[in-house]
Parts: sequence; C-alpha cells; structure tokens
Amino acid sequence: MSGLVEAARFNWPYQAELFRLFLEDRGVSAIVFDTQSAGYADGAMVGVRVMVLDEDLAEAKRLFGEYDA
Repeated sequence: MSGLVEAARFNWPYQAELFRLFLEDRGVSAIVFDTQSAGYADGAMVGVRVMVLDEDLAEAKRLFGEYDA
C-alpha cells in the first residue's frame, strides 16, 4: 500500500503549486499540503509541503534537482 511522503517544502503556497505542476507535467502525481499554515507557528517556520506517493519519491527528488523556480 502506498503512502504520501514529503518531496519538497516551500515558504509560500505559490512556490509549492509551481513545483507540483512541474512534477505533474513530468508524470509524477503530487498534492500540496499546509497551504493555510504558511508562516509562523509557535515561532518556527512551518512551510508548505509537496507530497508524492512513496514509490515516486526518488523521481520527485531527482526532478527537484532539475527544478529552476
């Protein structure tokens, strides 16, 4: 059974959405989590996460290395 894992984390929702589109354009399904929590929570940066299926994580990480936002 597949689970979701974090492929990348960004400061702002638009950054995460752009990377999600980049992944999906290359055949990797992704979803953005924590869009409402961008900013500070208890003094720490929370971030916006791009999540992929665990079997797609290696490809998503490889693509992140090619990603030029």
